[in-house]
Amino acid sequence: MSENVSVSQEGNGKVSRVIRMGTRKSQLARIQTDSVAGRLKELYPDVHLEIVAMSTIGDEILDTALSKIGEKSLFTKELENALERNEVDIVVHSLKDLPTSLPPGFTIGAILQRENPHDAVVLHPKNAGLILDSLPEKSVIGTSSLRRAAQLKKRFPQLEFENIRGNLNTRLKKLDEKDDYAAIILAAAGLKRMGWESRISQILDPEDCMYAVGQGALAVEVRAQDKDILEMVSVLHHPDTVLRCISERAFLKELEGGCSVPVAVHTEVKGSMLYFTGAVYSLDGADCLKDTMQTVVEIDNKVNESAQECVHVGVTANNVSSSALEAAEKLGMDLANALLNKGAKDILTTARQLNDAQ
Repeated sequence: MSENVSVSQEGNGKVSRVIRMGTRKSQLARIQTDSVAGRLKELYPDVHLEIVAMSTIGDEILDTALSKIGEKSLFTKELENALERNEVDIVVHSLKDLPTSLPPGFTIGAILQRENPHDAVVLHPKNAGLILDSLPEKSVIGTSSLRRAAQLKKRFPQLEFENIRGNLNTRLKKLDEKDDYAAIILAAAGLKRMGWESRISQILDPEDCMYAVGQGALAVEVRAQDKDILEMVSVLHHPDTVLRCISERAFLKELEGGCSVPVAVHTEVKGSMLYFTGAVYSLDGADCLKDTMQTVVEIDNKVNESAQECVHVGVTANNVSSSALEAAEKLGMDLANALLNKGAKDILTTARQLNDAQ
């Protein structure tokens, strides 16, 4: 047991270890953290879990587009500070919020089974029954994502796209109580976890809008030296999701992308094959480079048994096939380099400069 993990004395005299879980304060973040806590409680009934909620930079600055704030860890920095100070033992994140390079001493100890990673259209009540294609020309669509806006501008040039910020509750309130937006675009996973699937009017398929790196997956971040906690949470890993997300994170890292540039992905595991489509866009969607590659990621049960953990783009997954992990990471890097060789860096540099100038 790590010396930093506290214990509590139960009424029956039994000693129970206490694990403190860090999370953002938003309703969705709490729901996500509670779901991870529930899984851990099922697996380790003697563990006592305490949830510590806190605000992050991204939660507090609501009048500026995410891509403008210029902070790579908008929704994670305060949580990681608490982890570093031993105020919490694990942190639950939406994986898409985690940068591809983690601070020293931290690792992603678990990536849970992915919820639907696609984006969803939520309509203003007056537009019930419509889809993006049938909305009136020049209808305003709200989105906080350059990735979504770039792809949808290209696919739906008759529509207009404007920034909208806030957590899910706030954005839905802005949609419903005002006439500023005909619809907003949100992650389907978040809507489902909140129990708001009935608000989804349309799921955007990859031809309309590919999703963000890691979207729909939950990640558990821990201190890398806490081997017992790392081992404990590792049973939450979902192998197919781990392989897809490692490949996606490697792709983004190789591109040196982030929330300030439009980068989109679509991955799928079929049998022993991992298929990956990745793309970069100009801010207006006019310029696009897109490619698809695949690799064998057969789960051969030959997990990493060496004393040295094998970390792939910030993820430690010693209970997943090491050869499959390596193949997944290489696929993401290879796809990124294929796009860079075609001129992706110019598109991303221009997109970043234009975004900064706006």
